Parts: sequence; C-alpha cells; structure tokens
Amino acid sequence: MEGEVPSGAGPLSYWLDACEDDSLNGVNFPELDSSTLANFSAQTEGGGNFFREFDRILESFNEALLPQAPAQAAADTAFKGDGLLGSLPIRYDHCRKRKDEDSRDEEARRHKRVRAEQAGHGQRREVEEAHKHKIQDEDWRDRRDWERKRRRDGRDLNGRSGKERGFWERDRGGKLIFQKGSWECREESKSKKEGHEIVKKKDQGEKPAEAQARKYQLDVLEQAKRKNTIAFLETGAGKTLIAVLLIKSINQEMQRNQRKMLAIFLVPKVPLVYQQAEVIRDGTGFEVGHYCGEMGQDFWDDRRWRREFETKQVLVMTAQILLNILRHSIIKMESIHLLILDECHHAVKKHPYSLVMSEFYHTTPKDRRPAVFGMTASPVNLKGVSSQEDCAIKIRNLESKLDSIVCTIKDRKELERHVPMPLEVIVHYDRAGSLCFLHDQLKRLEAEVEEASQLSSRRSKWQFMGARDAGAKEELHFIYGVSERTESDGAANLIQKLRAINYALAELGQWCAFKVALSFFTALQNDEKPNYQLDVKFQESYLKKVVELLDCKLAEGAALDKDIKTENQTISDIQSVEEVEEGELPDSHVLSGGEHVDAIMGAAVADGKVTPKVQSLIKILLNYQHTEDFRAIIFVERVVTALVLPKLFSELPSLNFIKCASLIGHNNNQEMRACQMQETIAKFRDGRITTLVATSVAEEGLDIRQCNVVIRFDLAKTVLAYIQSRGRARKPGSDYILMLERGNVMHEVFLRNARNSEDTLRKEAIERTDLSHLKDSSKLTSADMLPGSLYRVESTGAIVSLNSAVGLIHLYCSQLPSDRYSILRPEFIMERHDLPGGSTEYSCKLQLPCNAPFEKLQGPLCSSIRLAQQAVCLAACRKLHEMGVFTDMLLPEKGNGGNDEKNEQNDGDPLPGTARYREFYPEGVSDILHGEWILPLRECSTRSQTLRLYMYVVKCVNVGTSKDPFLAQCADFAVLFGNELSKEVVSTTIELFVAKTVTTKSSLFYKGALDINHTQLLSLKSFHVRLMSIVLDVDVKPATTPWDPAKAYLFVPIRDQDSAEDPTVEIDWDTLDQIVGSAAWANPLQRARPDVYLGTNERTLGGDRREYGFGKLRHNGVIHPTYGIRGAVAPFDVVKAYGLVPCFNSSESMRVGDLTPGTLVLADSCVLADGIVGRIVTAVHSGKRFYVESVRYDMNAENPFPKKEGYLGPLEYASFADYYQKKYGVHLVHKKQPLLRGRGVSYCKNLLSPRFGQSEDNNGEGKEDLDKTYYVFLPPELCLIHPLPGPLVRGAQRLPSIMKRLESMLLAAQLRSLIDYPVPIEKVLEALTAASCQETLCYERAELLGDAYLKWVVSRYLFLRYPQKHEGQLTRMRQQMVSNMMLYQCALKKGLQSYIQADRFAPSRWSAPGVPPVFDDDDDDHDHGDDDNEREDGELEGDAGSYRVLSSKTLADVVEALIGVYYVEGGEAGASHLMKWMGIQVDLEGEEMDSMNKPYAISESLTRSMDLETLERTLNLRFKNKGLLVEAMTHASRPSSGVPCYQRLEFVGDAVLDQLITTHLFFTYTDLPPGRLTDLRAAAVNNENFARVAVKHNLHLHLRHGSTALEAQIREFVKDVQDELSKPGLNSFGLGDCKAPKVLGDIVESIAGAIFIDNGCDPGCVWKALQPLLEPMVTPETLPVHPVRELQERCQQQAEGLEYRAVRTGNVATVEVFVDGVQMGSAQNPQKKMAQKIAARHALAALKEKERSEEEKKEEDKSVKYTRQTLNDLCLRRQWPMPMYRCVEEGGPAHAKRFVYAVRVNTSDRGWTDECVGEPMPSVKKAKDSAAALLLELVTKRWPPVST
Repeated sequence: MEGEVPSGAGPLSYWLDACEDDSLNGVNFPELDSSTLANFSAQTEGGGNFFREFDRILESFNEALLPQAPAQAAADTAFKGDGLLGSLPIRYDHCRKRKDEDSRDEEARRHKRVRAEQAGHGQRREVEEAHKHKIQDEDWRDRRDWERKRRRDGRDLNGRSGKERGFWERDRGGKLIFQKGSWECREESKSKKEGHEIVKKKDQGEKPAEAQARKYQLDVLEQAKRKNTIAFLETGAGKTLIAVLLIKSINQEMQRNQRKMLAIFLVPKVPLVYQQAEVIRDGTGFEVGHYCGEMGQDFWDDRRWRREFETKQVLVMTAQILLNILRHSIIKMESIHLLILDECHHAVKKHPYSLVMSEFYHTTPKDRRPAVFGMTASPVNLKGVSSQEDCAIKIRNLESKLDSIVCTIKDRKELERHVPMPLEVIVHYDRAGSLCFLHDQLKRLEAEVEEASQLSSRRSKWQFMGARDAGAKEELHFIYGVSERTESDGAANLIQKLRAINYALAELGQWCAFKVALSFFTALQNDEKPNYQLDVKFQESYLKKVVELLDCKLAEGAALDKDIKTENQTISDIQSVEEVEEGELPDSHVLSGGEHVDAIMGAAVADGKVTPKVQSLIKILLNYQHTEDFRAIIFVERVVTALVLPKLFSELPSLNFIKCASLIGHNNNQEMRACQMQETIAKFRDGRITTLVATSVAEEGLDIRQCNVVIRFDLAKTVLAYIQSRGRARKPGSDYILMLERGNVMHEVFLRNARNSEDTLRKEAIERTDLSHLKDSSKLTSADMLPGSLYRVESTGAIVSLNSAVGLIHLYCSQLPSDRYSILRPEFIMERHDLPGGSTEYSCKLQLPCNAPFEKLQGPLCSSIRLAQQAVCLAACRKLHEMGVFTDMLLPEKGNGGNDEKNEQNDGDPLPGTARYREFYPEGVSDILHGEWILPLRECSTRSQTLRLYMYVVKCVNVGTSKDPFLAQCADFAVLFGNELSKEVVSTTIELFVAKTVTTKSSLFYKGALDINHTQLLSLKSFHVRLMSIVLDVDVKPATTPWDPAKAYLFVPIRDQDSAEDPTVEIDWDTLDQIVGSAAWANPLQRARPDVYLGTNERTLGGDRREYGFGKLRHNGVIHPTYGIRGAVAPFDVVKAYGLVPCFNSSESMRVGDLTPGTLVLADSCVLADGIVGRIVTAVHSGKRFYVESVRYDMNAENPFPKKEGYLGPLEYASFADYYQKKYGVHLVHKKQPLLRGRGVSYCKNLLSPRFGQSEDNNGEGKEDLDKTYYVFLPPELCLIHPLPGPLVRGAQRLPSIMKRLESMLLAAQLRSLIDYPVPIEKVLEALTAASCQETLCYERAELLGDAYLKWVVSRYLFLRYPQKHEGQLTRMRQQMVSNMMLYQCALKKGLQSYIQADRFAPSRWSAPGVPPVFDDDDDDHDHGDDDNEREDGELEGDAGSYRVLSSKTLADVVEALIGVYYVEGGEAGASHLMKWMGIQVDLEGEEMDSMNKPYAISESLTRSMDLETLERTLNLRFKNKGLLVEAMTHASRPSSGVPCYQRLEFVGDAVLDQLITTHLFFTYTDLPPGRLTDLRAAAVNNENFARVAVKHNLHLHLRHGSTALEAQIREFVKDVQDELSKPGLNSFGLGDCKAPKVLGDIVESIAGAIFIDNGCDPGCVWKALQPLLEPMVTPETLPVHPVRELQERCQQQAEGLEYRAVRTGNVATVEVFVDGVQMGSAQNPQKKMAQKIAARHALAALKEKERSEEEKKEEDKSVKYTRQTLNDLCLRRQWPMPMYRCVEEGGPAHAKRFVYAVRVNTSDRGWTDECVGEPMPSVKKAKDSAAALLLELVTKRWPPVST
C-alpha cells in the first residue's frame, strides 16, 4: 500500500511541542506521505528510543486535549506509529480558528480549492504531495535541531536533563506522564484560574435580568403585567426570559402586601421540566420545585404536596400533574397567583392544558383567578389556515380558552437583529424503487403473526378458561387484559415492529431495515424477563426470519459513470444562482472523498440497500465537512429513523467528521429518560456530538445549541413544526434545508401553505380581524363545562369528570394487588342500541378485576362509544367513593394511615419503634418499698415513738458440692421493710450462681412484725451503712449519708437460733453494736479501698477491672502520688507519713522471741494467731483486703521468693523481704514472723447471671480447680484487722443480687395489679426482662408467641371489619396496627418503661438504701463522645444513677411478650384483656361476626370441574360454604364468575397458620432457646415449605388461573420437587435448590383462611385439617441451616474474608464465592438468591473437604503448630527480648480486609534476625501467626533447642 512503512524500520515518531501550538493557527495540514520518512527513520534509529519513550509519555496528554472519532483518527493520521501527531486529527479547519476579519481570505482560499478540484484529480494530487514534502522537511529539521540540542545539554536516557525540574503523575486514563515545574505551582495556578472564572461568572450573574432584556421583551412584559397575555414569538426570541421577569414582578407586588407567591409553570413535555426549572432558579433565585411522572408524584398525598406549596415559590411541572392535583382538590385554582403555559398552542381538545382551563380556571370566580401567561411560536398548531378569517377564528378560540390576548412584535427589525433567520434551501430527491419481494415477504409474515395470535388467543382462552368450567363460555370475552402477556400480547407488539421494519425498508432501504430488525432481535435476546413469557419467544421466532431475510452489507465498489452523472445532475439542480453564496450548497466535486462515498452509495442505491432520499442526505452532510464548529439537527418523523441513521453514518468513512446521536421522546417503546436527553444535549453543546437525528421532541422548548444546519429529512406535518424546527437554525449564516420528493405535489402544497400561514398568523396577531358577525356561531367555541359531567365531593371539593374518570379507574386497578402472572386492568363491553327513527346509542358494561369490591357495573345510554365508556367509569368512581374505597380526595385508599408521610419527614434519623431510637427513662421502684420511716428523725417527732417494721429472713441453701470452705461460711441476714410484702413474691425462690459447681437457692421467710425505737433504728441504720459501704465499695458515713424514702429497707444480722415469738430477739444486737462502735472506722483504708477512697476514675469501670487502677491521694487537702495494685509510685514511708498507717510504738524494739507464743505483731496491734484466722485483714501497702485462711509457721519473710517467668524476662527477688523492699519500698522489721496465707476479698458480683459453663459432673471439681484460686503470703506487720467478720461480708455479698430480683418481682406484681388479671408474677417478670440482662429469665420466647398471636387477632379483626378492602389495603393496615411504633406508643401511655428490666445487673451501680452508687466527675471522660443511639439497653450516662437508656424496640417487644404470657396463662380471654388494657382494639361487633360467612352462588358445573369432593377428601373436611373453597383456589389471573380471588383469604390464612405453628412449637419445645425456636418457626412458616406441601398433596391440580406462564412454572416446579422427594431422607423445608412459584404457597394459606372463616373463626378446625398435611414438621434435629448463613457464621468464627460476586448475563445470574480471596464455589440460576444459596453450599463442601485434607496432612506430618505464643516462649527460655512485629501492608474492602505482617527478633549472640514476612491474612492475629511461623522455622534451624 502506498505510504506504508517498510517492515523492520520500526515505528516513527513525530513530535510537536504542545505548549507552542500558536504557530498552527491558519495552517492547513494535508495528508502526509509517511513513505518519505523511511530514510530519516534509518538515520535516527539509534536515537529513536527517546522519541518513542517521549511519545508514550505524552500519548494520554495528546488524547485528552484532542478527542476524536476513531474513524477520523484512522483517516487523518500522518503516518502509522506511536508519535504524537500520529493520533492528531489533522483536518482543514480543525487546527485553526476562523476569525471574522479573515472571512474574505477564507472565501478566496475556498474558491481556490474549488478551482484546484476542477483542474483535475492528478494536478490536485501533485499540489498535495508538494505541500506534504514541504511540511515534512520543516518538521524534520526542527526535530533534528531539537535532538542535537538534547545531546549537547547532556540529557539522560529518559529524556530529562539534570537541571530540568518536574514531576511524574498519572493522568485520568492511568498512564504515567511527566509534568514540568512543580506540582504546587501547577495547582496554585489552576486554583487562581478557577477563582478568576468564578469571579467572572459572579460578576456576570449580578447583572439584573431586566438589563439583559430586549425592548420587544419588555413591551410584552408590560402587557403581561396588565392583563393575561399569550406571547407569540419565534423560537429563540426569549419568551422564557419574559416569564422570569413576570414571576419576579408578581413576587415583588405580593411581598409588598406581605403575602407569599405561588407560581406554576406548566410544560407539555417531561424534558422541559428540568430545563425550565433550572432557568427560573438561576434567573430569580427563588425556591423552585420540579415535578414529572417519572419522579413518582402521582402517588403523593395532600400532606406531601402541602409541604411543597409551603416551601416553594415556583413549581415547574407537566400539565397532567397539575390537572391531577386540581381534580383531587390537593390544590385550589384560587391558591395559584400566576399560571404560565409554555407552548400554549397545545390547549386544544382534550389536552391537559385545555382541561385545566375548562374544568378549573373558568369555573373559578373571576376575582379569584390567577394571572395567565402563555408562550408559543405559533398560536395555531395545524397544517395551515385557509384564510385571514379562519386564522382569526383559531386565534380567538385559543384566547378564549386561555382567557388571554395574543401579543406579538409589530416592528420585526429588532427581533431579526437578535434572532437571525436561516437561509431556506430546497433539496429534491428521487422516489425510491419498490423492493416488491421483500415488502411482500414482510406483509406475509405480518399476516401469519395475526393468524397465529388469534389461534393462540382462542387456545389459551379455552384451555385455561373454559376447559375446567364446562358451560362457562360466556366468560371468554373477559379475557382481554386480565392474564399475563401471552402470544396474543406479543403479536400486537411484533406487528408494530414489523410495520416499523417495513417503513424503514420503504423509506431508508434494505440495509437500514436490516439494522432495525437486528436491533429488535438483539433486544429480545438480552431481555432479563423470565423465560416463561411466551410473547418473548413468540417474537424471537419471527424476528429471526426477518433478520435472515434482510441480511445485507454496504458493499464498497466503483459507481458507474451514469450513476455519477445522475448524482451530479441532482446536486446541480439545487443551485439556482451562478455564484456560490454562503448558506447554499456547493458542487460535490469540490469535496475531498466525495467520489469515494458516491461509489459506495451509488452501488447501494442501485441494489436498493439505501434509498435516494438517504443518499441525498449524505451528500448534504458532505458539503459541510469543513465547516467550522459544525452543528446539525436532522428532523425525522419516526423513532425508527432516528435510531438507524446514526448507525448508517458510522459505516461510511467519509462521514467520520460527524459524531452523531439520536434524540427521541418518551411516548414510544425506545424511549429516552430525561437524564439521558439532557446528557445528549450537553454533549451536543460541548462538541462531543455534532449531529442530532431527532424526532419532534427537539422542535419545541428544549434548550439546544445554535446550529449551522437544520435538515427536515421528513417534511413537517404542521405549520408550528415548520416554524419551530426552522428556529433551531439560529446561528448567523445557517441553513434550513427541506428535503422534498421530486414530483410530490403534496409536499409542494404543504410548503407553500406553511409559508403563507406564517405570514397570515403574524398579520392577524397585529391587525385583529373583526369577528362580530360570528359571535353566536359554533365556530367560536365556549369554555363552559357541560352540566352533570362530573362528580364532586362536597367536603373537599375534589372532582372526577368524564375526562378523568377512565384514567382514575385505570389508576385504581393498577394499585390492586397482583403478581407477574396477572395484569389487572378494567374491561369494557360495549353494546349497541338501535333506536326508532334510525338513531343509535351505546351502553358500556364495566368489568373490574376479581379482587375489586364489586365486579360489574352497567352504564347509561350515550350518544357515542367514548362517552359511554366515560359515563360508566364516572358512575364507578362515585360508587367506589361511597363504598370507602376512594378517599375524599378521590384517590385509592391505601390503608397506611399516613405512616409513609412520617417516614419521609424523618430525614434519616432513627424512627420510634426501631432499635436505634433510644431514650432515657427513670428506673422504676415499687410503691411498696416506699417508707418515710427511714428518713432522719424530725424535730417535731418524739424519740420515744416506735416504728412497726416487718422482718423477712433470707434463707440460702447451697446446691452442689465444692471443696472451697468459704462457700459454706456465710452469715445469715434479715431484711426489715416498712410494709408487708405479697406472699407470692416472698415465696419465690431466687437462684444465685455463686461458683462453678454450686448454686444457692435463696428465699425470704416472714418472721413477723416488730417495733423499733429511735435508738435501735439508728444502730440498725449505722450497721446497714457500714456493711453495704464495704460490700459496694462506697465511702459513706452513717451520720451524713442521704436516705431516699422511695427505697426503704435495712439489712440486719441475725442469730443462729430460731425464735418465733419475738423477731426482735433474733437480731444479733451484740455483733451489731461491736461493729458500729469499732474505732477502726476512723482509718480511711478500713472504710473503702484505695481506688474508692482516693477517688480514681477507675471506679466507674465496675467489676474486677477496678483492681488494676491507681490514682492520686486526696487526704487533708493534699494531693500526692499514691500506690496501686500494680506497683507503688511512692515510697511506703511517704504514705505512712500521711497518717494512713497507724503508729505502733513497740514494733521496732520488740523481737519475735519476746512475744507470747502464738502472738503476731500487726501494723497497729498484737493479736493471737488463732484469732486472726477467718478474719479480714487490710494490707497497708496496697489497701487490698484479704480473708486469712491460715498462718504459715513454716514460712517467714526471709524465705526465698518464688521465681516467676513473664514476657519481660525472669523476675528475681532474694526473699519476701527483698520483694516488699524493691516493689513497695517497705522495710520489714519482724522478718521472723510467720506469714499469713490469704485470699483476696472479691468484689460484689452479679450472681443472677450464669457465669460458669455447666459441668456434667458436679463432683468433678478437684484439686486443679482449687489451685486456680490465687493466694498471697502477707507479713503480719503490714496487716490491719477489719472490723467486719469474714462470714458476715461473704453473706452480705449475696444481698444485692437477692434484692435486685426482689425489687423486680415487686415491680412485676405492681404492674399485674394494674392490669387486673390473674397471672403468675414470675411470668409477668419474664415478659419484662430483656435478653440483655443475661439472666435465666428472658422475654424472647413469649415475644415470639405474642407476635404471632397479635398478628392473628389483628388480621381477623381487619378481615371481618373491612369486607370491601382488598388484600393490599388490609396488609398495610395490619402493618400499622402491629408495627413497633404503635406498640411503643402504647407502652409509653401505660408507663411500661418503668417496669422493664433491660440492663445487666451491676452491683457497683446498684443503689442500696443509704448507700448510693458513686459516679465520679471523671465518668464523663469515658462516656463523652459516644452517641446516645449507640448505647446498649440499660447503659447509664454520667451520674444518671436512677436513669437508663432503653430502645423503643425493647418497649414494643415487651408489649408482645406480655401478650404472649397472658395468652399462655389466660388463653384468648387473658390476651384480649391485656390488649384492651393496652389500648389495642380488636373486638368485633356481633353483626360483623354474623356476616363474615356470606354464601356464594356456585354453579354445579363449576363444582364438578374443580372436583371439590376430591379436594375436601384431601383436607378431610366438608365445607359448609363451597364458595369459600372455590375462592381459596382462584388466582387473580382468572376472570371472575361471581367469585373473588384468594387474596383476602390468603391474608387471614397466613396469620392463622403462623399463629398455629408458632403455638405448636412453643409448647412442644419448652426448653428450646429463643434463637433456635425462631429458626424452627422460620423453617416451618415459609412460602417455599407451603409450596412443597401443596405439591405433595396435589393441591395445585385444583388451582383456577389464567396464566400460561404460571402453568409452565408449576409444571417445572412439580418435576423438581419430585426429584427432591426421590432422595432418601431429604426434607429441605424450603431450602431446596428450586424456587417455588409463590402462588403454590399462597393457596395453602388461602385454604387455611377458608377453613377458618367457614368454621366460625375457630383456629382449632384449621389445625385439625392442616396438621396432617404439614407433617413431617421441622424439629430441632431436622432443622436445616441456610447455606449462606452457615458460611457467614463459619467465616466469622475463622476470621476469614467472605465475598460474593454476582453477574447477570441475559436471564442467568452467576454467583461466585470467594473466601480469603480464593474462589471456593460458584453457581448459575435465573434467580440471584437461589444462585447465591447453591454457590454457598458448594463453598461449604469445598471448605470442609479442604479442612479434612489439612487434618489428614497434619496427622501424617505430626508437625508442631507454630504461633506467636510458641515464639514468645522460645524468647523467654533464651532470655531474648520479645519479638518485634511490623505491619507491612493493610488493604482491601471492609468485608475482605487483608493484613501482611513482618517479624524479627534481637538475639543475644547474633544480633537481629532477618525480617520474615508472612502471608496476607484476614485478621491481625493470623497475619502475626503467619510471620511468627516463618521466624520459628528460621530460628529452629540456626539455634538448636535448649535442653531443659
């Protein structure tokens, strides 16, 4: 090929400095011959690497700057290579800008090119070649000089010198490029540039719109301010600006009157909504809303619209939306202040513009009407006007409709200055030759389709409608529109497609018709609809034949001379003048590449592949190949033309300068959404698209860029279309080209008429012809409404008219419940009535779907078919409103009660009733605990008065055995109350979990009443405070502690012997006085532990974590560091100096030998050794308290200290004395004293929660369990004896848990008394206790049962209370009544928040009388910053000791749990009593119960066809009302014969089955945890399981339906189920691999509903009939686990990353499962969820197999598992520092994180080891283990094991 680079020469580079492209302006670049570069390539081969490298760097930069079409790039590249110019689109005018002052020079150059072309092809080629060589020589010289300069400057191999500064970055395409300068400078300059642009825009924006307006616009505006006006101006004259100015003017006037303006801007098409809203928003700055049908406004209610009216000033919407909200009285016409109608010429006949004005504007009093402003380019939207009078009549009718006056411009000179008129050019084309054979074939196929559809329709009607209902042929005409899409529906669609293909064949040619057919066929193949839709398969079969018939290609070949001559003659006919002027079409010979196209098109036209019309269009476009900033719009009539012409242009290389796209509207099958249209227009505006092939959607309104050329490929149909399409060519010097068929008289007549009509319209708008003689003529229409043609709701003013009734009925049917097997639409049966006298009238019978409240309605006699249809729909709307189906707004009643509105207003915040909605509530205390007696004695009271108190002894019995002696050494207590407690509460046994193998059964025993005087009360209160302050670690004093009368009781010690006569004697007064009077309480360390007394922030942590805190000492106003559990920070002598350690004078001088044998020297005294055993001592060096177990006479402080090993290395101490000296700074004096062996006094724990795993053998606790108890050895001289005995403290540590449970029981008893129904208190407490308490009581089981029971009773109530409501409405009403939000509100009204136990008991936060919990100031540091919504139930904040956080869902769950408890204990009566008390009204009147079972008139033929006897035998039940059974088996796709579909019965049956199965599982598995019970219920109550039950018992054979798709799917499912049942032992309970049709599960539920209603709402009859069918029911042993859930839980336990990747190809979804980035399973299925389930099952199988293989490998290798612990132990043995880990990489999505860690260790002899990097792991622990394993292998090889 000429110009091809020789092989082996390598790619050539041609570089151009992109920063200095100014020299290119005005230069023409013809094609370059790359063959002349071969020699240079050879010469520069050594240095070519630089150019190739540099070109690759700049490639993306070049592409980003100069985007181009692929075809253009291929045609215009100078040579084939990697060079920069190799991808530059070099065209005549694309590398320069034509300026206005150079237009003459450009014209001269243009004529010069014309003459050069006419001189001959060979001469022109020589000129081009010479120009090429000249340009190439210059560029090669530049390149050679640049190469020499590079070598001289010493550039590196990368083409950059050492002095050159820059940086590397990636462009948007991901390619690496080098940028000069610094990144900071580049970004700074960019930001400055953007800032200047913003300032410039701001300055421009500050210019007022009035200043931008032209004089004629202001003239129209002044008239619009005075009266209603229709602005008659050309497209592009600025009508929208006038509307913006009018809006601002009216708003200013209303602001002066302190009123808010509401303006409504109506547009005829959806795309204009977005465009005009943006224009008004920018022009006014007002709040502007935009609304169209695709945004869902059709389903808004009045509250949502009211919010829009209140917040917006201007509303831009389609006219239909305004018409709808006016009809439904959502807005009144008098509420609108300004009504603007864009393209108001549409206000004729039944257009929404016309209906808005006639139905609402003209019916509003004149003084309350809004101002009206209309905008149009032509007030007449017809083919033309016949005369001046005819034009005047049409304009006056529009003025009458809009109550406005037309206003136009009298002096058109100013308009023409701003809106230039294009040059109108006529192009004739020859008539296309007829392809008779192809047309006949398509007509034959169309006839076959019609015949096949009729046969299919008859077959489906008889097979699925009448075959089972013998004698019911009268039903057959109801089939239209009821069933799902079948062959007949597909045939209607296919016929439209065949006609479109036939049109393309006639108008565009065979190739275009082939492309249209192929696109239709491809779209069907890629359709993701279910395979069962027969219409898709039906269409595919015929379209495949059409594609094969029309298959052809555009062959490239030389055209015959006669063809060229003919085409040249055609173009020459266009030129009507000798000189070529701007705007006309030059001769085709002057165009580069024209002959090539002619050759292709000539052969294509000759073969009929392309019509002469298309050929002429291509030649027109070629004449604009070199036009600067080319933009063109080609207007076509059909969508199919708009879609196929861009495909044709892309096939022709000579049209590669065109970037073409389609622009079509909404009202067609190939519709474009508004966003797509806006994107296409934006691309056309910025040059990414240069040519639009558009339908009429581009004629009016859309803001499309000014064009050079507008081509009417199909002639306009109306004068308006002619004017508007011409208005798109607004650029100066543009062309408006009309393509007319040669010899077509109609085309010539229309064009002449359109031109004349335009002049007549302008003249009439100015002169106003007198029409007074036609005042009473019918030619002038009136805007009055016909009387009696609407129905009005007086309460709201909503209306439905004849015009809107049909649409409202369709809207109602579309909102009826349906599935994909049924498309519910109204049906109309027309009847003709011939009246005497030859007149004819019509009546219409309306048939509604079977789930409507009524089915048939006969309409009145009317004069026309259309009026009869409207009249019957109007009567139906009236009846539906009277029945309550329509609201007073005449909208279908949804039954949601406004819940949707609440959700919309929430704006993302947590909703009440959800778990995230949390609030603070006070903690409840029972009223019976209230007592004023516990308060300090008042001055007015006498000390001699006695108080009557009631004593209850706390008895504790240990269950189980333990070798811990302290468990049995616990003192007994009694509790004193001010009131006598309920016997039921007292008799309740409380289980305490005190040890692993021991539980304590605690209970209260009433000992009687006792009288206490004031002195005794003070002693009792002092003892109570001292005891509980130690137990609860609160530093309080009896004299100053606050007392709260809300909780009044006291703990007292009792003697061992029983004394029933006088309870006062049983109190151990001696012990009480000894403890209260002890002087040891003066020492702060004896009152509280250091972390309490010293006020550390660790106090608020609760539990054993407090043991590890230390803080600062606060004593006598002095703050200094003190000691803690983990090491002292101050010497012991300093602590002692502050008086915390008492001085003992004889401690230093006395020796151990001088003491009496058996005597020990303590910190403050000397005691006998036997007397200290069993007591509590306080260690002065740490502040901790210990039980003294024994005195170790065999040990003293000089004994060696036991060695310990830790991560920090071995801890070496010479002796105990050395240990205390080094660690605590304590110098022991009596080192020879025996040591005390003690156990720490544990903190008070929550004994209500099981803290230990259950042991199978209670006797299994042995020595190794005891060894786990931590003992300490204490020097006696560091110990203080505590005033409280050990058994007393151990016994008192049980009291908080006992009293917590007792307080909860008293609250439950109080709530039961309010409900006033006998239920065990313990059961009420169970319903009030949340799982978060972690106790043996939990409401979840009861809540599960209550939820099912509540759903059932509400469903029964709604079903019987509202017989006219369909299943969708009933479901929404039920959702509202049983919603968590409603239950939460009920709970709040009854104050349940005070009774609920939702938090785990924490003794540190529990408040005992006189001993309130301590919440330090530092508590806020822990809780601050946490969102309240993130708190768990019961969590407290700060010092809110009596408050807790509860989620609203917890309150709702408690309501359901109470319902469940009262149902279990009291049956339906108990549950009904509770629900009535809660305010849940579900009681029915007697009349409603009696009317629930209405009889049906069922024909015997229908009974026999359904074989009801067999069905009843299957159910083992005889129905009293057979109609209920027929209804239960009737699907919505089956036209009704007086029997509704099963949807309502399914609604109630679903609830009945749920309640029955849940009750069965609840009472069968009483010990099953709530979670497992929920899983059982989910497995038993699901549609998949019920569908298998239906198939198993052949219930599907009795189903009445009208869907072929459903029939096929049922048949396939039955086959799959039979395969499942054939597998032994398999019962998937709905987890099989085949997806069931929902209909099969529904009929089981509908049968349950039918049995329930037929037997007087007795659920027992339902269970008796259906339980045998449901067997075998799921059990805990047979409960299947969903594979997706099982895999998720497994991966969470193993810390493995789990990821699902799903793709859909056509009708098949493919799901792949990845575990830790490795694919473990995949599956394909039409349903994505089913594919995911199967893939998860495969992944589980693969993982289990992998685990088994790994286990076998471990058994064979018997290798040691290396972990971090192994490495740590190795380092300890070798006395190395601990290993050092480093995170090398962390990445991946949140659900599939990956961590890579490296580790090394510093050995003592060889230094640091090499760093070992592990494998990527999903968790940090696993990543560290992986790295540790590698390091261990390395260490074990280099260092031999250490011998032990």
